[in-house]
Amino acid sequence: MATGSQWIEAARPKTLPASLAPVVMGIGAAIGLQQASIGKSLLALLVALSFQVGVNFSNDYSDGIRGTDSSGKRVGPTRLTGQGLATPKAVLAAAISCYFLAAISGLGLCIWSGSYLLILLGALAVLAAWFYTGGKHPYGYLPGISELMVFAFFGLLATEGTIWVQTASLPWRTWAAASGIGLLSCALLLVNNLRDIAGDRQSGKNTLAVKLGDKTSRYLFAIYLYGALILGVVSFNLRWIAIVFGVVMAILMSLAMATVLRGASGKELIKTLKQVGQITLIYGVAIGLGWAYLGL
Repeated sequence: MATGSQWIEAARPKTLPASLAPVVMGIGAAIGLQQASIGKSLLALLVALSFQVGVNFSNDYSDGIRGTDSSGKRVGPTRLTGQGLATPKAVLAAAISCYFLAAISGLGLCIWSGSYLLILLGALAVLAAWFYTGGKHPYGYLPGISELMVFAFFGLLATEGTIWVQTASLPWRTWAAASGIGLLSCALLLVNNLRDIAGDRQSGKNTLAVKLGDKTSRYLFAIYLYGALILGVVSFNLRWIAIVFGVVMAILMSLAMATVLRGASGKELIKTLKQVGQITLIYGVAIGLGWAYLGL
């Protein structure tokens, strides 16, 4: 029987800052456009958090019943199903509960704002989350597809959806920053897969890291971070704050890049995962504050 702390660790709290970043940035945009709503902002945050935890539990369940999370094959956080700490049924119930909370909150947000198309996009996001490792043919085992989904749903949809339900507009600069968040989300996924590359290769999980190999994956990580940095600077439309933002983010990103490029592996990359999550949150908060203060 899993303890409370093991359930919390299995929920992977280190991934939560990255899930908050696009919503915080979207709220900043709404403030800058003078159309922010406290109620809608809180609902958007609830959707993001419950959805992310649901993704983490559903991945735990699906990988666990396939045997890819078996003890001895992988490193990193607690795997409730794979390590036999909880029954698959209990982990599945936790995932469904989180998805249900996200769905109810998201449905209320869409109805409140009259954004009915987002209901369809939200449903697609839940399906994408489930079939990442769930079903007979999970796309998480196909190199490149999972990265596209993460970029689209955790970057573009999370950011632009938060802005749209409050302002019914999508300024071009928000797309640049949303793409930056998408690239940082891909960087998080890549570090996670780099950490598990040996176990994934052994269990037949053909992630992008497995396909590209260790060395090329590390260079791709740097490209993701540099790309996000450039897009973040562009989102400020060459204002003075873009220089400050660029310098601070370059320093933070260089620390994470140094760890990855020097060949860190296994448990060493757990700290990098936390770093990238924090970088993503700082990125979103900084841009959101800039937009709120300077406007769009």
